[in-house]
Amino acid sequence: MKKIIVMTMLLCGMTSAMAQEIKFDKLTHNFGTFSEKEPVVTCVFTFTNVGDAPLIINQAVASCGCTVPEYTKTPIKPGEKGEIKVTYNGTGKFPGHFKKSITVRTNGTVEMTRLYIEGDMTEAKE
Repeated sequence: MKKIIVMTMLLCGMTSAMAQEIKFDKLTHNFGTFSEKEPVVTCVFTFTNVGDAPLIINQAVASCGCTVPEYTKTPIKPGEKGEIKVTYNGTGKFPGHFKKSITVRTNGTVEMTRLYIEGDMTEAKE
């Protein structure tokens, strides 16, 4: 029994010693106001691996098909940066305010982070 407790403590200690941790420069991006004539807007969320083991983005999924995230697929070494590029396409959407989320899943100590984009698409005047 004593050996099991010691092994469990060692494994827990090793896991916390090799932690991956993601830190984003921002969690929300506001596109402000843009015209329905140019309905495609893009932003970049930059993150840093502030842990001491390689960080892997397992997936980045948007709440709507009008929003497409692209992300760094290779492991990010400790201290290095990665990007998630998010494109919103308002083509065929009603003008007005929108707010979309991107769910990011990693191998980090915090396994899930939500990013948000929002803005106001104005009607195209003819």
